[in-house]
Amino acid sequence: MAFKIMSLTDAAAERIREIMEDSDKPVIGLRVGIKNAGCAGVSYTMDYVSEPLKGDDHVTDHGVDVWVDPKATMYLLGTVMDFEETKMSSGFTFKNPNQTGACGCGESVTLKAADLKAIAEARATA
Repeated sequence: MAFKIMSLTDAAAERIREIMEDSDKPVIGLRVGIKNAGCAGVSYTMDYVSEPLKGDDHVTDHGVDVWVDPKATMYLLGTVMDFEETKMSSGFTFKNPNQTGACGCGESVTLKAADLKAIAEARATA
């Protein structure tokens, strides 16, 4: 069984499909990454993908294609991307086992590289 870098909830996949349908240009999926930002260290990035970038990791989940910036892969291993709506806001969320902290305003997080040994051991016992 192949290990996915990240996975999507049904709600995230549905929202990505809506974004793709509403785009003014041809879009085949999303690209997820991280960038230095905020008081906690990094924030997640998302961009339309009309043509994949060479070297990006590719995830297909719930019929949706997501490409992952290779610089972010070690920080996103095991992440579940969701889309949540409340009375006050809506947006994508990331349940990331590599997150060690977050800023109070919710704009940035602190991430550590994934523990590959623990992942390998978990896969071996699954």
